[in-house]
Amino acid sequence: MEINRTDVVQVFLAESEENLGTIEQTLIALERDSGNSELVEEIFRAAHTFKGNASCVGFTALADVTHMIEDYLDQIRVGARRLTQRVISLLLDSIDVLREMVAECANGSESLRGDHAVFVEELRSAIEREDAAVPAATDTSAHAASNGDGLRSRTLRVSVEKLDGLLNLAGEVAIARGRLRQMIESREPFNRILEVHREADQLHIDLQELVMRMRMVPIGPTFRQHVRTVRDLALSERKEATLVLHGEDVELDTKVVEHLRDPLLHMIRNAVDHGIERPEERVAAGKESCGIIVLSARHESGSIVIEIRDDGAGVDRQRILGRAIERGLVGASDKIADADIDQLLFSSGLSTAKQVSDISGRGVGLDVVRRNVETLHGSVSIESVPGIGTTFSIRLPLTLAIIDGFSVGVGRETFMIPLDAVVECVEVPLDGATSIDSCGVLSLRGDPLPWVRLREVFGVLAEPPPREKVVVVECGDVRAGLVVDELHGEHQTVIKPLGPLFHGLPGIAGSSILGNGRVALIIDVPGLIFDVTQRLAASRARGNFNGANTPIRAAVAEPGRKNWMRNR
Repeated sequence: MEINRTDVVQVFLAESEENLGTIEQTLIALERDSGNSELVEEIFRAAHTFKGNASCVGFTALADVTHMIEDYLDQIRVGARRLTQRVISLLLDSIDVLREMVAECANGSESLRGDHAVFVEELRSAIEREDAAVPAATDTSAHAASNGDGLRSRTLRVSVEKLDGLLNLAGEVAIARGRLRQMIESREPFNRILEVHREADQLHIDLQELVMRMRMVPIGPTFRQHVRTVRDLALSERKEATLVLHGEDVELDTKVVEHLRDPLLHMIRNAVDHGIERPEERVAAGKESCGIIVLSARHESGSIVIEIRDDGAGVDRQRILGRAIERGLVGASDKIADADIDQLLFSSGLSTAKQVSDISGRGVGLDVVRRNVETLHGSVSIESVPGIGTTFSIRLPLTLAIIDGFSVGVGRETFMIPLDAVVECVEVPLDGATSIDSCGVLSLRGDPLPWVRLREVFGVLAEPPPREKVVVVECGDVRAGLVVDELHGEHQTVIKPLGPLFHGLPGIAGSSILGNGRVALIIDVPGLIFDVTQRLAASRARGNFNGANTPIRAAVAEPGRKNWMRNR
């Protein structure tokens, strides 16, 4: 029987990351409970399985290195070698090297790389010595940023029960379509055809929901990667910290999980570097010498909320404010609330670190968090109490494949705005803006509202209607208005990715297919809000800034319908 080696390698890549992850997490648990023989056995079994899989695929260099590590684990298992923190660090560094070797094998290079060969020789020498000195290795403090990314294939493990349900629903949909076609051909009464159509439509919705559930994966494996991150960072900073996980079984869309890795890493590193104090400082403050970082996930109101909480020193607001004044983000005489000072942490280039290190100091970490979360149509907030600790909260949609969208019309074109970003809809007053203005500021119940006309942003060639509408959108604590021709209302939107030609197109997050077969572009709200601020700055520089305090009448056709007009 002919075997497709490519498929076998893909299976090996997926299983190797599981085995290496098991070894890594168990080693960290073993460090806290060195006398637990069951943990040693679990590590030994995972290493043995990984070695066998590598041999089956023909990756002999991988198998040889793993065999050497397996011999060392066997010495620990039988009590011939004492388990110390240095030994744990040695084995963890070996796991990092194995991950890199797997990635090299996946790219077609099955021989040892130069630096890997050096590490293996030093590892062999360390194993033979009684003191087991740890050889030099690559920096592992930030390994979670790319942990398994080179190994991870675009595959998911799906239970047989879900596949059976999918097959049954697909069969029922086929039967319903056949009935509908037969009734149309035989010219059955319209009401009977409509009834069968509704049944088929409900089956389609059930099928869609099942497919979405198949995309859902538990957040636990992503959380557990950061146990190693906290351990390594605490050691490098001469601190004591441990990571506590809650809600590991909470499920969310696999695409959300992929985009969540970098924000989690930056916030974990921030908690260890800026939050957790040194042991002597914690004891002097009446705390335990070991800091606690809690990483939790929970479902809430159709979204997922992820929290990173530490019991450290809290946010140094005076230092933040001082740095913000230095960079011109705020004025020296401005009176700013504590919550607004906390939000300054997400500003690009702002850092409270006293000096630049490999962990912090360049002011990009939390800015990356904010940008990545907004890309996921989510929001991030911070709460901090001096001396007690800090909590970062990320709120995200469960899936990025289907969203609730608000449909608007501009000329003959239709655009979709994520419903979570829509605050309310109002009319542009007759004296509020001329049809030739591309942007400006209007007064919404006394508050200034910057706006941009979608017709000008996307170059839609059509005459504007007598009265235009403004969709007020919000991203974080910033609001802006999108001027459109028509309001179509709420629709469930299936997101279709744009082709490579349209990657990076400003203001567009994706596309969707309408019921009439036409394409509707999905608006990138954070990107457009940024565009509004840039346009207003340019207009102000040219001296033709439209800043009239023109009142907007909060008048819409059906103000009682909360599904498409929302006032939060």
